[in-house]
Amino acid sequence: MSERSAAEFPTDFPSDTVEVHLDTESLVTAAATRFVSVVVAAQAERGSASVVLTGGGTGIGLLEQVRKAPGDIDWSRLDVFWGDERFVPAGDAERNDRQARQALLDHVPVDPARVHPVATSDGEYPDPIEAAAEYSAAVHAYLAEHGAFDLHLLGMGGEGHINSLFPHTDAVREDHELVVAVTNSPKPPPVRVTLTIPAIRRTRHVVLVVGGAAKAEAVASAIAGADPVDIPAAGAVGLESTTWLLDQEAASAVK
Repeated sequence: MSERSAAEFPTDFPSDTVEVHLDTESLVTAAATRFVSVVVAAQAERGSASVVLTGGGTGIGLLEQVRKAPGDIDWSRLDVFWGDERFVPAGDAERNDRQARQALLDHVPVDPARVHPVATSDGEYPDPIEAAAEYSAAVHAYLAEHGAFDLHLLGMGGEGHINSLFPHTDAVREDHELVVAVTNSPKPPPVRVTLTIPAIRRTRHVVLVVGGAAKAEAVASAIAGADPVDIPAAGAVGLESTTWLLDQEAASAVK
């Protein structure tokens, strides 16, 4: 299929922050373009920028696209965080950190001091609760200085989970802490560290990138205003903007 612009698809949704793209390729390209534009604008306005990355095929795919077309990003003035991480040993292929480095971070001149990964299970903080506390300290320190993250990228599972916030769990009900440990994730691996909904809401621009028919019902429920305990993605709200980037299949149930 040839790529077509979002304007060529129906846009009469209940929010002007929904963009529908033809397929996965055009969806990932749009997400990469949004990444670059938000970062460049933030750096122009405030001198530096921050991004919170997501994993998964789409999340890593958009990083590969950013690598190919980085625009005017000043990598030395970018802080990098992760929305969640699998609590596994260093070098494990499951780690979002490792995947993001392979896709993008190892290929651009980021300042290592401004890259903030979650601790590994075989590192200095082998207890996930301690690892969450250590990551929380880094998040709080950044937000105390800068006020908010600039961009939080999110994928979404078929049941509506974002980061490692799954429906009807303690983590998605958390209304105070910015980072928590998850020890019984319904999706393996069971132990994780995740930013919470309060942390997501400390972001200027939240962008959810979702593709596939299996996610259509959850997308529709979230956009319609579901309870985040039922559909965690419904709780992802940015301070300045919240944007849903969807392919046609993921958008198919939105009214």
